[in-house]
Amino acid sequence: MQACARCWCRRRAARQRAAGDDAAARGREATGASPSPESIEHVARTLLKRYGVVCWRLLEREPAWLPPWRDLVRVYRRLEARGEIRGGRFIAGLSGEQYALPEAIALLRQVRRRPADGQLLCVAAADPANLLGTLMPGQKVPRVVGARVVYRDGVPLAAHTGGRTEWLVDADRETRRKVHAALERGPSGRALLHEQGTAPLESSPH
Repeated sequence: MQACARCWCRRRAARQRAAGDDAAARGREATGASPSPESIEHVARTLLKRYGVVCWRLLEREPAWLPPWRDLVRVYRRLEARGEIRGGRFIAGLSGEQYALPEAIALLRQVRRRPADGQLLCVAAADPANLLGTLMPGQKVPRVVGARVVYRDGVPLAAHTGGRTEWLVDADRETRRKVHAALERGPSGRALLHEQGTAPLESSPH
């Protein structure tokens, strides 16, 4: 169990992380070992830091070696009871329990009040900000290098993978020109890190 926790915590480089994930999964299958309560809580807290709001649907984005939702939700219930996080219905249209960091709730309220500005955002398909096919309706975009999604005011406009652009909405000529320009520029900052293969979970200080 401790080996699994250490394995989760030490993956940093993209390929090393991917290899570690496979090794951890194979090791658990062979030995029947279960993650320790400490490692489950670490994963639960990391998911909260990653998304701000967590629910069972978000686990579809994560690797199979993560603890199941039933184990994670026990941690979230304890954290809620201690007043560290909030439980509620933060994402409309989803069943089941949802939990959020207090600062994430404040940001959600700000976004709700902010008027649409028409700004385009290009993100890597593997970036946590890309929720197409999980919390948003539509088909998932393969999480491979070069795969991208362009959003406008939170609405996915187009997906680009394998050298092809798939339009998700009816767009006029000017919008298509701007979307193509955004795709050519590509993702930047944190989105680019995920495109280059950053693993789903950040490392632990342990």
